[in-house]
Amino acid sequence: MSATPAPAEAVASPAHVLDDRAVRLFIGLAALFCVNTVLAEFIGVKIFALEDTLGLRPFEWRLFGQNGSLSFTAGTLLWPIVFLMTDVINEFYGRRGVRIVSTLAAMLIVYGFAFAFAAISLAPAGWWVGAASAQGVADYQAAFAAVFGQGLWTIAGSLVAFVVGQVIDMAVFHRIRRATGEKAIWLRSTGSTAVSQLVDSFVVLYIAFVLGPQHWPTGLFLAVSTVNYAYKMLAAVAMIPLIYVTRSMMLRYLGRDRAAAMQARAAA
Repeated sequence: MSATPAPAEAVASPAHVLDDRAVRLFIGLAALFCVNTVLAEFIGVKIFALEDTLGLRPFEWRLFGQNGSLSFTAGTLLWPIVFLMTDVINEFYGRRGVRIVSTLAAMLIVYGFAFAFAAISLAPAGWWVGAASAQGVADYQAAFAAVFGQGLWTIAGSLVAFVVGQVIDMAVFHRIRRATGEKAIWLRSTGSTAVSQLVDSFVVLYIAFVLGPQHWPTGLFLAVSTVNYAYKMLAAVAMIPLIYVTRSMMLRYLGRDRAAAMQARAAA
């Protein structure tokens, strides 16, 4: 005997699925998370001087026998948004939601760099190599390769640190949530970031510059990692008001009953 077909109303069509506000919200959060993660990896090749950018006098730090100024990768502009998205997804979609977007982002990073290296290997048109000479770029191909052809050790370090950091962030977030319940949103958000980024900041530089061909001395590795971690934590603290604003917007969009049900499932 053939199986009895399911009632038409029980079979959700794509239109029905996309009409669900929780589904649409997850798509939007996942897209914002992934685009910021991938962009942070690609623009991270640029190092900027924070003091000069803000028009401040140079600040000299001294740590572990090293000294330097406040210079960071341009990717640090976007990582605070990634931290915020991680916590928001954790709050409403739980561990599974974070695992999905983190895995997708990691795959997109690999995909992006694979095509960046493929583009570098393409033979450049002769006229294009000198096309930007008027802007001071004598060899466009060399510039393109320098910007997009990040070292494999740097890519590996960044990717490993991202994945490990996300796993730790997810675990710490839910541990704090179990201890505090629905209260102290700022604590579970900032606390999870504090622990995950402590690991992330040191892992990425250790793989990229200690294990990698540059072989940084221990003092330099510890100093630069500490300064980067301090910057990320200051950014995380500055983002606390935005956490509450984002959560309030999501409660209004989802409706308080639906949002409460999602939060309860996410915390389970």
